[in-house]
Amino acid sequence: MIYITLWALGTIKWIFKHLVLQLLLLGCLGDLELFLCMCFNCSKCNKFEGRKAYTKHVDAIYKQNDISWFTPVELFKPWYAHGIAEAILRTTNLSVPLKIYEIGGGSGTCARGIMDYIKVNAPSRIYDSMQYISVEISSSLAKKQLETVGEVSSHAEKFRVECRDAADPSGWGSEQQPCWVIMLEVLDNLPHDLIYSKDQVSPWMEVWVEKRHDKPELSELYKPLEDPLIESCMEILDLAKDGKPHGSRMGSIAQSFLAKVFPRPRRCWLPTGCLKLLQVLHGALPKMSLIASDFTYLPDVTIPGEHAPLVASKKDGSNSDHNSYLDAKGDADIFFPTDFCLLEDIDHYCSGWLKPTEAKPLKKGKKRRTLMLDTSSFMEEFGIPSKTRTKDGYNPMLDDFKNTKFYLSVPTHNTK
Repeated sequence: MIYITLWALGTIKWIFKHLVLQLLLLGCLGDLELFLCMCFNCSKCNKFEGRKAYTKHVDAIYKQNDISWFTPVELFKPWYAHGIAEAILRTTNLSVPLKIYEIGGGSGTCARGIMDYIKVNAPSRIYDSMQYISVEISSSLAKKQLETVGEVSSHAEKFRVECRDAADPSGWGSEQQPCWVIMLEVLDNLPHDLIYSKDQVSPWMEVWVEKRHDKPELSELYKPLEDPLIESCMEILDLAKDGKPHGSRMGSIAQSFLAKVFPRPRRCWLPTGCLKLLQVLHGALPKMSLIASDFTYLPDVTIPGEHAPLVASKKDGSNSDHNSYLDAKGDADIFFPTDFCLLEDIDHYCSGWLKPTEAKPLKKGKKRRTLMLDTSSFMEEFGIPSKTRTKDGYNPMLDDFKNTKFYLSVPTHNTK
């Protein structure tokens, strides 16, 4: 995933704000992903003796093509997509025509797998009336998706690609009918903002990136909070703008004392891109159901701060982690972990339900029913795990993605 840090002489706002979002949002693998479906297919995991043989095969593909990783939907096609399709069929209202939006659909493997499954396993009226819309910002990937899905002639008339930015509300219009939105490995690439406090009780500040005329390195600049998305994220996280902890007076005094004796800087990476996208989706698709899958944590993160990203470069088949996000100057992979409990809070927030507080007691019921499952539990429930099991019982689809989860969210009938 190629990230480009855009800056001009002077100071610009960090981090991956709207111009970068235009370049990267949803379709982040770019042309690299065009050949994934051609160069690798683990649909026949049963032929491998076990973990060692499977891993050796995958590593050889990685080194041959200088790839950091494969997405699970490509790695385990068509079975990964079939599990998602089964979850949709079990959850959706089949009396309403099925409409699916996929954001960042890559090479079209997920769309093809879902449509294949529905054609074979759902009543014919469901398949005959369904629509599948891919929202894809990359024109090259959009073309590949049409080719992948179009290999089945009956799919072609039900599938289309809208080449646009999913976070731009002008592209959505208004959809009042129930629909599904699928986002696979999208959240880890969305823009985040960094906030900073010099100690445990000082006010939070926005972090900007500064490029000085007289220095080649980028450096941080701290400014007062003013970005509405940042402030909304802090409200959802229940972070006080003044940096002071909520709670009793004695607790505040103790915290202030510790800050003076043992001052400890604080950093927090806020998923403002996720908030922006869900605001747009809930505004345009008030009756949507959502399926998202992503990483819950990332190994070996050395960058400081809560929810900090993993920043790495790959060269000659070897990965090299960076200790600072400022080192990512155009050729680095940047992954953010997804806090699924925070994702749930953002989902509820964007649906119009506000968390209760002592000052503002709860007046509205939740408008979403949500479910979080780790990938192995999701695939055991909705998929066919036997299809990705090796001869000795090792199952890479269940065993190799322990740091990933699925998030399902459907509307309730509570509209008060």
